[in-house]
Amino acid sequence: MIFKGKYKDDLMGIHLIQGDITELEIDCIVNAANEKLEPGGGVCGSIHKAAGPDLAKECLKIGHCGIGEARITQAYNLHAKHVIHTVGPIWHGGKEFEDQYLFNCYKKTLLLATHHQIKTIAFPNVSTGIYGYPKEAAAKIAIATVKSHQKSPRKLENVIFCCYDEENYQIYNSLLEDTNVWLEIEKELIRIGGNYEYELGEA
Repeated sequence: MIFKGKYKDDLMGIHLIQGDITELEIDCIVNAANEKLEPGGGVCGSIHKAAGPDLAKECLKIGHCGIGEARITQAYNLHAKHVIHTVGPIWHGGKEFEDQYLFNCYKKTLLLATHHQIKTIAFPNVSTGIYGYPKEAAAKIAIATVKSHQKSPRKLENVIFCCYDEENYQIYNSLLEDTNVWLEIEKELIRIGGNYEYELGEA
C-alpha cells in the first residue's frame, strides 16, 4: 500500500502518514479497542482480521481493558511485532471526563511502549470513529500527549500518526504544521493532565 505523508519532525520523532495501519512494518501498532478486547468494527476489526484468530485468543486471556488503559499483545500475522490495545472514551458531549480518558489512552500507551523497549509505534485516530469524539479536539489531545512524551527522557525513536481518512489527515497536518497552535495545545495538555506523573507500572 502507498502511504501519503507530508509532516515529519525528525528531531522529535513525530510523523504523519495516511494509510492502512495494518500494513505498517514497525515495532508496534495501536488498536482502538473495546473494553472486552474483542474484534469489533473500524480499525479494531481491521487489525484483528489482519492478525488472524490468535490475536483474539490472546486478548481473551487478558479479558478486559478499562477506558483509558492499555494492554500489549503479540501481533501474529500483522507486519508489526506487537499490538498495544487501548480503549478510548465514547463521546458524551464532553461531560464525562472524555478528554482525561483520551489523554490516558495516549499517555499509558506510550509508557507501556517505553517499558517494552519499543522504538517505533503508530497510532490510529482513537475514539473518532463510531465513538464519536470530535476529530479536531481528539487530534489536539493526541498531539499534545505525544509531544510531551517525546520531550521527556522516555522518548521513543518514532511516533507515527496514521490516519485512514482524509479528514483526520488534514486536521493533523494543519495542527502539526502550524507552530502557533503548539502553545494552545500545550495549555490543553496541562489543563487535562495537570502535573501528575505516571509510573511505568501504571500502564
